[in-house]
Amino acid sequence: MDIKDIQNLIKFVAKSGATEVKLEMEDIKITIKTGSEKTETTIVQQAPMGMPQMQVAAPIAQVAPTETQSVNANVADESSKYIEITSPIIGTFYRKPAPDKPVFVEVGDSVNSETIVCMVEAMKLFNEIEAEVSGKIVKVLVEDGTPVEFGQPLFLVDPS
Repeated sequence: MDIKDIQNLIKFVAKSGATEVKLEMEDIKITIKTGSEKTETTIVQQAPMGMPQMQVAAPIAQVAPTETQSVNANVADESSKYIEITSPIIGTFYRKPAPDKPVFVEVGDSVNSETIVCMVEAMKLFNEIEAEVSGKIVKVLVEDGTPVEFGQPLFLVDPS
């Protein structure tokens, strides 16, 4: 199991809402605990003969914000009267249910808490994202087919 597999497992556990997951394989033990806003991972690997066991704590890596995310943050600051619809998971953002279908929502469309506004694909699973707020779409902050992070703003909604 390499670091990418462990990171994917951490993301999956955080997304699932589980509070604790333990995984034991023949040469590795992993415990992932999630709390209020903290995710803790403990990895214990079998040490080679004659060496003591070592525990390694691997917190979820925070990705440095890109220039686009910084611009999006500035837009959100300037227009604080708007509500952000954010990505609940890490994955690829899609505005359409299929390439030959129309987009879920356009700028100017009214949405309610159950309106599907986009899809985020993570690990070959397509997750429909609901607005969870009522109002009018003011701006789409992410290009179709681009990767998104957990908590990244996707849309701005005017609640009035």
